[in-house]
Amino acid sequence: MDTPVAVVTGASRGAGRGIAAALVARGWRVYGTGRTVTDAGGVVPMQVDHADDEAVGAMFERVAAESGRLDLLVNNAAVISDDLVDPKPFWQKPIELADVLNVGLRSAYVASWYAAPLLIANDKGLIAFTSSPGSVCYMHGAAYGAQKAGVDKLAADMAVDFRGTGVSTVSIWMGILLTEKLRAAFAGHPDELAKTAEHAETPEFTGYLIDALYRDPEVSALSGHTVIGAELAHRYGLTDEAGRVPPSHRDMLGAPREPSSVVVR
Repeated sequence: MDTPVAVVTGASRGAGRGIAAALVARGWRVYGTGRTVTDAGGVVPMQVDHADDEAVGAMFERVAAESGRLDLLVNNAAVISDDLVDPKPFWQKPIELADVLNVGLRSAYVASWYAAPLLIANDKGLIAFTSSPGSVCYMHGAAYGAQKAGVDKLAADMAVDFRGTGVSTVSIWMGILLTEKLRAAFAGHPDELAKTAEHAETPEFTGYLIDALYRDPEVSALSGHTVIGAELAHRYGLTDEAGRVPPSHRDMLGAPREPSSVVVR
């Protein structure tokens, strides 16, 4: 079997970096995009500004030329401001927080637009969106919530267009992530970090879930849906590196919205 090929956007840090590393560990050839190029252990780094549509198109052309195929797109790129967690109302935060509606929501649409013909050519493919309960509950303000609700909706509507092509779309709610940034915030407080880790998951965890989704012969049954990563792990019998399944926060934060079956063209 040919080595499967993936593009992971926003792979230079955080969730994207972990997802890309997990896919490499599962035998994928992974192209990881970012505004800066970093060594991500086996990932092919690609410096891409996802606000530049032409640059994104050129990136997919390079993937096609070098690998001759595309099996998976993980839409993870987003502009996240340090002011995101400020509890102020949206009009008292910098207007730049709205940039996540460009590099975060629109960029996922654009990357999917370029990826679609390559995925369809294989008769099998997957587009995975990284999301969070912020799509249904108030989390970090209006811009962040709209972006997460938007990518869940992209997964739902793109699934309709992909019917009969062999390509599936799934949006995954990630939990609290043990990223480098989060670990740094607990520097000098190992006990508090350990307590937080009990309710968190590694960035690699979502990568293992995405690999399992792609290899699932019944993945089309999930196409168009938003799933909670911690719950999806039970479907595939997956655990995090510590040998446990991270907790679902459904009861505390809410459940994914089920898309309507109505199609209006």
